[in-house]
Amino acid sequence: MAEMEAARAVPATLAEDLFFNRTGMDRGRVQTLLDGALLGAEDGELFLEYAVSESFAFDDGRLKHASFDTGQGFGLRSVSGEASGYGHSSELSEAAIQRAAQTVRAVQSGRSGQFTTAPARTNRSLYRPDNPLEAEPFEAKIKLLEDINAYARSLDTRVRQVSCSLSGEWRVVEIIRPGGETVRDIRPLVRLNVAVVAGEGDRQESGSYGAGGRSGYAEYLEPGNWRHFVDEALRQALVNLQSVPAPAGEQVVVLGSGWPGILLHEAIGHGLEGDFNRKKTSAFAGLLGQRVAAKGVTIVDDGTLQGRRGSLTIDDEGTPTSNTVLIEDGILKGYIQDRLNARLMGMAPTGNGRRQSYAHMPMPRMTNTYMLSGDKDPAEIIASVKNGIYAVSFGGGQVDITSGKFVFSCTEAYRIENGKLGAPVKGATLIGNGPDVLTKVAMIGNDMQLDPGIGTCGKNGQGVPVGVGQPSLRVDGLTVGGTAV
Repeated sequence: MAEMEAARAVPATLAEDLFFNRTGMDRGRVQTLLDGALLGAEDGELFLEYAVSESFAFDDGRLKHASFDTGQGFGLRSVSGEASGYGHSSELSEAAIQRAAQTVRAVQSGRSGQFTTAPARTNRSLYRPDNPLEAEPFEAKIKLLEDINAYARSLDTRVRQVSCSLSGEWRVVEIIRPGGETVRDIRPLVRLNVAVVAGEGDRQESGSYGAGGRSGYAEYLEPGNWRHFVDEALRQALVNLQSVPAPAGEQVVVLGSGWPGILLHEAIGHGLEGDFNRKKTSAFAGLLGQRVAAKGVTIVDDGTLQGRRGSLTIDDEGTPTSNTVLIEDGILKGYIQDRLNARLMGMAPTGNGRRQSYAHMPMPRMTNTYMLSGDKDPAEIIASVKNGIYAVSFGGGQVDITSGKFVFSCTEAYRIENGKLGAPVKGATLIGNGPDVLTKVAMIGNDMQLDPGIGTCGKNGQGVPVGVGQPSLRVDGLTVGGTAV
């Protein structure tokens, strides 16, 4: 209990002195250790992190889970050529940093390089530094989940199960480079999710809706907001309750705006990350300046959006995030870069060096990745399809970065018949190849939306929060896996 109270007592205003005041480390001695550890290296940093987090889960009419966690540690990295040495520890002390320094020096054996220029500095702030865990009392968070459960069950007698969860974290990072260059970031993050199971007779179907971002809990405590979450989850469950088996085969597919951008993220975005292209294991390797998508397709990765789940003021190497154009009017313009891969490819870092925690090395990762709007009305896109599928929301999926092949399951989809929406379908999966899909985009809607703030991206065992988005899209000739006989 004492540790929890101490963790909660760290205000944002003290974050500047957090690591050295709390641990008793001397900044000058730590800087000397860092300078010595990276002598002769080409890049590297000391990454300090302190994080507090909490989560609550409500199911079957009662609180099933409540947790609070606090963690801290450092990661010390030395980079020479393509090689990286990394040492990390949850012990924040000069002795632990010294032990890590002895480890990372191994990659510099027989090498002598010039240390790269430090990232540019920024005074931009994309989110308030307040700790969301402290802003609202425990009782208010539990009452929120109780109210969600009661409201959902009051809406329809077919509601059989309600599950909801609330989570928040407050993370402080400091990045120190040789010579005393230091940058800090204070990162809040919250998320609320609602899932509803509805049933008629022996049949049951589910629906879900969630949202989050780099803010506090206050907006999610407002009934006008969380009731929308419940309404949407129930609507999806009831739609699925009326669904019929999905048809299989190659079809015209219309993708809805917003969350369906997860398909772009997985099938295309990962293939545009610098490490895969430097190693030539991406389907997009070596194609800069060439047409890789239909005209009108413009895709960006933008970490600078205010308060968004995937946004960062600086990345985990200290580079300010940016709005990076990846594909412009169908032409491949750039890649998502961290410092290491950018240097080896002779390019500029884009502020996409990200890590899950101090225990992980940074690598190129997406922030908020989305396609820009076109000029078509979404209703016009639907009306243009004689026979096809309208995919509104996705669940899980798999993708092969090297080939770009993907499989995604739809959690809400409809038949399109003679230009009009028909029956909802169940069991639809979209199967294709990311680069190939880009060339089959026939119509682009004027309704680009970002997802509500629920994305988490996995890569090499690391998970980081991300955002996705897109306008409505018509894709001609996409394979649909279905269950209709």
